[in-house]
This record gives sequence, structure tokens and C-alpha cells, in this order.
Amino acid sequence: MTTNRPLLHIEWNSVPWELYDQELSKRPHAYQQDWAYAATLTTPNKSVDMVTAYVTRKDGSVVAQALFMVRRFAMIVRVAVCSYGPVWGDDVTPEEKIETYRRLRKDIPLGWPRLAIFTPDEAEGPAAGLKGMSRVMTGDATVLIDLTKSEEDLRAAMEPSWRNKVSKAERSGLVVQKTGAKPAQYRWLLDAEAKQRQKRGYRAMPIELTELWQGHKVYVAKGDKNAGLVVYRVDSGRDPAAGMLFLIHGRRATYHVGWTSEEGRKLSAHNLILWQAMKDLKARGIDELDLGGVNTQSGAGIARFKLETGGQVLKRAGSYV
Repeated sequence: MTTNRPLLHIEWNSVPWELYDQELSKRPHAYQQDWAYAATLTTPNKSVDMVTAYVTRKDGSVVAQALFMVRRFAMIVRVAVCSYGPVWGDDVTPEEKIETYRRLRKDIPLGWPRLAIFTPDEAEGPAAGLKGMSRVMTGDATVLIDLTKSEEDLRAAMEPSWRNKVSKAERSGLVVQKTGAKPAQYRWLLDAEAKQRQKRGYRAMPIELTELWQGHKVYVAKGDKNAGLVVYRVDSGRDPAAGMLFLIHGRRATYHVGWTSEEGRKLSAHNLILWQAMKDLKARGIDELDLGGVNTQSGAGIARFKLETGGQVLKRAGSYV
């Protein structure tokens, strides 16, 4: 019996990181699919491995790239998680996505017993290519800002109250500074974030991995100290009033760390920083800004801040096997 499955070729763990990263940098993708993220996790943790897949058509055009983080459970089962991936190439059809998932699950080079889990960075639907797979967990949600829009359209998309806060901060004379990307220049912000997380009881990417991430991105960028992240700061007098740190990966940036003092909150410093970051990242050639998870129950205030920027909510499909 013949099938109409697309003919795809997969290279496992064999594509040089320079080529892998070069191709990945052409399109928006989650930082969890970035080579630097995998290197960041595997450097301090020898129990974690990574597997990469480079999927192409017969003509050599790229269908997908997928990065799996692999852990062993109960000393027996290998669990490979493709977080917010695969990253799809251009003009990929739903049929090609279905076949890619099938081949990735079938051919991943891990001994049995094993389990491959995918959490796509897209909404559920026919175009996601998830037909024939089983969902084992519901998806999370994030807010994405389309930076390909003009500055006028970006500002017009904001909720009036959010836009008014930006105007208020601009009139107050606050100045947004883009600080240096050396760890010593942004460690104050990481320390403030650590205290904030402890006080509020929430978790995110471990902040101690930020410097490792930056180190790997600088290495890939052949010594460019500005690769991998950007930091903004607003001062009130001689003291910092607010700060934000964004991770840079391909044509997407992700909000990573943010802190504001009581004075900064009164002056709407975070609104001003985020607006300045949107303009700067757009000028840098970034297409999307990911503001991170939205939790309207335990983090209603933060969720409202993100939603009122005018970004679009992406409710991800969930976890599939």
C-alpha cells in the first residue's frame, strides 16, 4: 500500500552548531529552542543531555529544527522534551508537520524505553499538524507583540490607560538608559528579581542561568558582548527606579526579568521602559516580543499589565506524545 507522506530527511546531532544557529536566527522562536539554552542547562547539570534534529525536504529546504532536552527518570526511562518546538521553516504544510512529528517520535536516537514530548509554540488547530497525537497536558498562554508594525500602530494598539501611563512617564522627565551587557552591569537587577520572586512566591527560568546564557550567546556571536540580552534602567535621582532585562534569540525577544521600586511604580517607569524596548528591538530587526506567561488568577496585576500593551494572547496547544 502506498502513502502520500511527504519525503523528509532528518539529521540527528550532526549539523554544526554554526549552521543550526544561522538557520534558526532567520525566524522567531522560543528561547527554549535556542542552542544557548540547551548549553546553559547541560553545562552545570551532567544528568541532562540534548538532542537536535534538522529536518529538510528533498531539495534541501528546511522544514523544521527541533531541540530536545533529555532526562532519565527512575534510572530507566529517557524522557525527551521539545519545549515550544519544533521551529518550523518557511511555507510548511500541515501534512509536513504531521510527518515531522511522526518521524521525530519514531527515529529519535535514544534507547528504549523512551518518551518524546512536544509542547508546540502555536495554538491548537488543523494547521498545527498534531493529528494522530495525544494531548497529555493543557497549554499555557503568553502575550506576543508584533514588532513588524509601525511605531504609530504599536502605540495605537495599547489600551488607553496603558498609553496614558507612558505619556505620563514621558512628561515626568524619566530617562530610559540601555545599560551594558556585562554581568557586573546588570547583576543588581538579578539580585532585585531574586528578592522579588522569594517575596511573591513565583518561578521562572532560574536567574542564575542568565550569565551562562549570555556567555554562550557571546561565544556563538564570536565575542559580541551585546549578543543574547539587552537591559534597560530608569533612575530616580541617584537610585534605580526600575529595570528590565530581555533575552534575544533569533527574531524574537523574551521578557526575562523586571523590577520596580515604589517610586518607579508611581511614575509608571515600567510602562516607559517597555515602550522604549519595543522601539529599540524593532529597530534591531526583532519581529516579536514575548512578554511571558499570563496567569489571571495568581498574577492578575502582571497579566493585566501585559494584556493592556496591545499584544495578542497565544494560548498554546499543550503537551503531546
